[in-house]
Amino acid sequence: MRASRGKQRRSNDAPAAIGQCIELDLERLTHDGRGIGHWQGRTVFVDGGLPGERVTARVIKARSKLIETRLERVQQASGERQQPACAHAALCGGCSLQHMSAETQLQIKQQTLAQQLQHFAGLQPEQWMPALTGSVYAYRQRSRLALRWQQRDKTLQAGFRQRFSSDLVEVNQCPVLVPALETLMQALIPLLKQLEGAAELGHVELIDAQRPLLLLRHMQPLSTADLERLQAFAAAQDVACWLQPGDEDSVHCVWPEEAEQPAYALPELGLSLAFQPGDFIQVNAGINRQMITQALAWLAVEPGEAVLDLFCGLGNFALPLAQAGARVTAVEGSKAMVGRATANARENQLTGLHFYQADLSKPVDADWFADDFAAAVLDPPRDGAELLVQQLAARGVGRILYVSCNPATLARDAGLLAAQGYRLVQAGIMDMFPQTAHVEAMALFVAGGKRIAAGTGRPGKAG
Repeated sequence: MRASRGKQRRSNDAPAAIGQCIELDLERLTHDGRGIGHWQGRTVFVDGGLPGERVTARVIKARSKLIETRLERVQQASGERQQPACAHAALCGGCSLQHMSAETQLQIKQQTLAQQLQHFAGLQPEQWMPALTGSVYAYRQRSRLALRWQQRDKTLQAGFRQRFSSDLVEVNQCPVLVPALETLMQALIPLLKQLEGAAELGHVELIDAQRPLLLLRHMQPLSTADLERLQAFAAAQDVACWLQPGDEDSVHCVWPEEAEQPAYALPELGLSLAFQPGDFIQVNAGINRQMITQALAWLAVEPGEAVLDLFCGLGNFALPLAQAGARVTAVEGSKAMVGRATANARENQLTGLHFYQADLSKPVDADWFADDFAAAVLDPPRDGAELLVQQLAARGVGRILYVSCNPATLARDAGLLAAQGYRLVQAGIMDMFPQTAHVEAMALFVAGGKRIAAGTGRPGKAG
């Protein structure tokens, strides 16, 4: 018999009902920043809780020994609790750590990396390097707003996905966006709601470049009136307006008439990298520049050295490495991105580097892999580079700089390299996404027993 609507659901082995509120004291934090406590002998994770607090939490998942909850009310607050800068922080799934200090966030991320390396690989670096940090708000230069048509009341929702839900939280601010994009978002949402074709919109991406831009995904052709509204809005706001009616090849600019190619700058190096709206670029420009500077320092390439850049994207590492004098072979899975990276090298008047397209999730068997590479840089997606690191080790690449967006797969791949005789010389986190539990890291592996100069990947003199 089907349970009546509105009653709490309870699984056979669950110690608490979904939706039930429980009270508990919190003792410590998980690796992703949730509070940990105990209730009726079960471990409880509380999203939004801090150690030392007594809280009321609402159950969202319940198993025999573990309960997952979200914070409902703080009965006794920790002295560490911060007031979130965003009015939507309690609901929005974008930022989960605004209630804690920047220092605590960094500690959690550092501990996460160390624990994953120890758990999966039994490793710790010979030297922990200082975290790369920057602005904790107003840092995002790229963001995607979900657009959802509500058939019942004939209205368009615009916002971000709620925490623990597929529903949207409609936003009127987002303090992690750079100011130009937050201002653009606030002006754009009312316009989108008024379009005749609002029911056929998919999402809108906001990007900060030389001129801020919006990229609107729509599933049906826009009416002439809607197109004119968007063009007038773009002109009034001095932003570029791009549309995407189909796949990535359909992306085109509708204002200004003579579209300028979006680009981001690496001012310390005098480089500019053009991109197409929809391409992957780092969301945090300041940390990206620090990351490149650190990569160059750790690798310390010498003129003429052969360096392999894997998952190269638009040339974010490849161009600075070539500028430093390396002979760079850069590889990317997207043919279109390879073309744009090649154009970026040409526009920046850099020679000595070549770009290739390849699926790096599969074993590499290509002529470009036959060079005697002194060093390699890899910046893989979240699933890591399990096959690739083994091939790099088999080829005896002397220095491997691994940029990671997932500590678990970095740790797995670190174990594979260690098994092939590589040393984890140094590692550190990069706070690319403040106010979130997302951990980015950089690690340097050196083959064999070579000594290196402190802070670099270069061989040093024996003491």
